[in-house]
Order: sequence, then structure tokens, then C-alpha cells
Amino acid sequence: MSNSKAQKLKGVPESLLLPLNIRAVETKRPDALIKDEDALALVRMLELDEAYFSKARVSEEVQISILLRNREFDRIARNYLTRYPDAAIIHIGCGLDTRFGRLDNSQLEWYDLDLPEVIELRRELIGDESDRYHLLGCSAMDTSWMDIVHDHPKRAYLFLAEGVFMFFEQAQVKWLVSELMHRFPGAELAFDAFSPFYVWANNRRVARSKIGVRANWALKHPSEPENWVEGIRLLKEWNPFLEPEPRLAHIR
Repeated sequence: MSNSKAQKLKGVPESLLLPLNIRAVETKRPDALIKDEDALALVRMLELDEAYFSKARVSEEVQISILLRNREFDRIARNYLTRYPDAAIIHIGCGLDTRFGRLDNSQLEWYDLDLPEVIELRRELIGDESDRYHLLGCSAMDTSWMDIVHDHPKRAYLFLAEGVFMFFEQAQVKWLVSELMHRFPGAELAFDAFSPFYVWANNRRVARSKIGVRANWALKHPSEPENWVEGIRLLKEWNPFLEPEPRLAHIR
């Protein structure tokens, strides 16, 4: 990584660079699973060193799963907006994703939440807030952002946590999910999780390459959160490796 702007990102915030680059590289393909011109522009602005990403040794199937995951989160949000056009959507751990621009229906209220250094970089590279678009620069464990979001009553709430929870400790994930349920009854939460095996595989790759961030939390079964606190209900589970994607056929 060569650019001084990107060098500000250490630890967990650095994890946003890999999916950003994966989306940018995919966009160049004629058969791209997603087209993210914003990601391509951001990689150019950051002047990211391609050698940095080659050292990460992220397999093709993992790259494809990240792309399918990104597309699935967009689909979940779009479906939610068909039911609740004026919903408040909170993107926890937004990184440099420009999902608001892809999904804005001129009615929703959008919050991008990430650590202060990430939000500072977003302001510099992507732009500032507007009437229905808000930036929250703090930890997901800081309840002050929940107070801000809650100031918009009588809305439906959708929380998106893509590529985030696996870097938290289990107690933190349980606390955050429980807190969201109590503060925003009836809200929906979409998140992804690693299996115990994939936590091991990710941490082994990070140890070898010195690129990326160690994972901490794993989910053995999607219904586990239903046992954390009364009132949580699993609505749907999804696995990228069960998608009929030809580029995954060799490992399915």
C-alpha cells in the first residue's frame, strides 16, 4: 500500500481495502458479477499498490464469494425498500462502499457508520453529508450513534453489517445484536459470519501474508442468535457457495 491516505488505516479499518480492490478488479471484467465504477475510481485515487494485494493471497473462490455477498446485501436492502420506501438504513462498518448511491430511492434515510479514521477518509474521497445521507464516525459499540438514529421515529429500520462481525469478539456481537433489538423493536439486521473453520483459515492466511485482519467470532449455525435473547428470529439464511455461479462450479 503506497498512498499516505490508505496508510492511515491500521488494524480493522485496513480490512476495507481488500473488498474495495476486489470490486474494482471485477468491474474491469467483461463478465463482471458486479459493476462498481465508484470502487474503480477510489482505488485510483488511493493509488493502491497491486503488489500489496497479491501478497494477501485471497483465493478466487473467496473473491467471488465477497462479490456475491456484496450483491446479496444490495438485494436485501432493495427488497426492504419495496416494503418500506422511507426506511432508515444503517450500514455498520461501511468502509468505502457507496451503497447509498446505488440504492437511493429519494425517500430513504441513510447512515454510514464506521470508525472515525474511515469516515474522515470517506469525507475526503467521496463527499460529505446531505439531507438524507449521514455519516457516523465512531465504534459500533458506542451507543451514541443509536441515539442519533433513533431521532427519526415511526420509521422501519434495516441494519446492514457486511464483513464486520467476524472481527468482533463473541460477547461484543451478542451485546450489539441484543441492543439493536431492544432499541429498535421490529427492525431487521442482515449480517454475514464466518464458520469456525473459515476463522482458522483466515487467520492462517493473515499470519502468512501479514495482510488483512485476524477474525475472532464464528457462527456454527445461522439460528444461533435466536438463543441470545428472547425476540430474535431468523428470517432467512444465504450461502454464496450454493449460488448457481459458474465460476464457483469447480469448488461447489
